[in-house]
Amino acid sequence: MSPATLSRPARAPRQDAVLAAAVDLARAAAEQTSGLGDVGEHLGFTLVDDRLGNHTFATTAPGYRGWRWTVTVARVPRSRTATVCEVELLPGADALLAPSWVPWAERLAPGDLGPTDVLPFDSDDPRLETGYRRSGDAADAADAADVAVDHVAIVELGLERERVPTRAALDAAATRWYEGDRGPNAPGARASKEPCETCGFLVPLTGTLGSMFGVCVNEWSPDDGKVVSFDHGCGAHSETDAAPHVAGGDWGWGRPVVDEFDLEVLRAEPEPAQDAETEPAQDAEPEPAQEQAAVDPGDAPSV
Repeated sequence: MSPATLSRPARAPRQDAVLAAAVDLARAAAEQTSGLGDVGEHLGFTLVDDRLGNHTFATTAPGYRGWRWTVTVARVPRSRTATVCEVELLPGADALLAPSWVPWAERLAPGDLGPTDVLPFDSDDPRLETGYRRSGDAADAADAADVAVDHVAIVELGLERERVPTRAALDAAATRWYEGDRGPNAPGARASKEPCETCGFLVPLTGTLGSMFGVCVNEWSPDDGKVVSFDHGCGAHSETDAAPHVAGGDWGWGRPVVDEFDLEVLRAEPEPAQDAETEPAQDAEPEPAQEQAAVDPGDAPSV
């Protein structure tokens, strides 16, 4: 093939009057395929190649705004008869389309997993890392298999697990929990007088998350069996409305109550005036009684 042939522009298909005039044939094929009577006005004819073209019709079906019935027609060389190749309902430039398809494993969001659903295995999950590492000098070992294996998650998450959460995954979980309904900004936490940190029903987590979170084990609490932050709270606190401790005895002294709304007013009545004739004078002194001399029997005169 010569360079002149390679640089020659592609030839436009020749106009085909037979195919362009096959509007009724294309409409009948579209109505037969639809079966719902939703084939609208004829929108035009497009020549795709020699003796091959498309007739398009609007659709009146609800919910298919901008879609078009496309009927492909063709003819053999030197034939005056058009033939229907296929009928399709295709979207136009302004058609209402569904979002692009995304694989299930990628479009799955937190909360979508049902009780019987199973997530696909992800060997490259960025939230996980190997739960152990090899230690020692492999150059000094006779075989790489002789290198000791150390678990790096002994304290954090326990032994015998191939993968454990990364630091980024733990930080993301802590942020998600703290800013969610089990953190200090929840309505119940703001209304609570005491935080979960002082509640007897809080079981702290282990590892790094144990410095901020625990699990509620109070069956009366709305957070029973859930992870809560230490500064969370609810009305089922173990020390809610506890009587204040009073030193010096088992019986506590209540606070004094002053009732200023129900007072009993007592007025003093004046004393009645006393009668001077019947009552002795208070200032008069009593008369002295006559004293009788005491006679001693020994002093009596003899006869």
